[in-house]
Amino acid sequence: MSLVAILTGAGVSTDSGIPDYRGPNGLWRRDPEAEKLVTYDCYLSDPEIRRRSWLMRSTSPAWGAEPNAAHRAIAALERRPGFAVRVITQNVDGLHQRAGIAERKVLELHGTMRSVVCTGCGARSSMAEALARVAAGEDDPPCRVCGSVLKSATVMFGQPLDPEVLARAVAIARAADVFMAVGTSLQVQPAASLVGIAAEHGARLSIVNAEPTPYDGIADEIVRDPIGTALPRLLAALEP
Repeated sequence: MSLVAILTGAGVSTDSGIPDYRGPNGLWRRDPEAEKLVTYDCYLSDPEIRRRSWLMRSTSPAWGAEPNAAHRAIAALERRPGFAVRVITQNVDGLHQRAGIAERKVLELHGTMRSVVCTGCGARSSMAEALARVAAGEDDPPCRVCGSVLKSATVMFGQPLDPEVLARAVAIARAADVFMAVGTSLQVQPAASLVGIAAEHGARLSIVNAEPTPYDGIADEIVRDPIGTALPRLLAALEP
């Protein structure tokens, strides 16, 4: 049984209509100020940032997005005999699960956009409920339990990753026979370090990304072709 670990970034979901962040047309390049909307200290301290963040969440194209060819190809590999597949994703859109990968086989390093969490008491609830409050006129809805600031259940800049989730990701990277980094610039740590860990422990490393990454020098294979065509081809060619 071959363990195939796939680290996915924003580039995997662009064919689903969700913009990436650091690509040629990425959100941060088009609007550097937008990064403040997902920076924890800015979010907590500035009500206007929070209002803009809630508007961004309300209008996100992710709500209408469907899994694309890359998501489906990963799900298809998971169903093939001889392969154990684990997805470690930097994405928060839930499209891997919607493509058919079991929840337990997907590690969401940066959390999920489908829930909200209170920054005060830690209470969690659905994003749908929070967005309904925004639509009803609350431009910065507070926690219903304690009145503190609500945020999406995603990891913002300035917040640490969940240590348990990160530990599981490291264990997968160490055990992988094949490790693929797909649609990620590999500039955000500690997620990017998983590539080096996998390579150090003997995994065959493939990087599928339109632009160069800091880890290209240790990769066994670098693919610049569009992810929607390249990833299905690469996964179909894998042998247990």
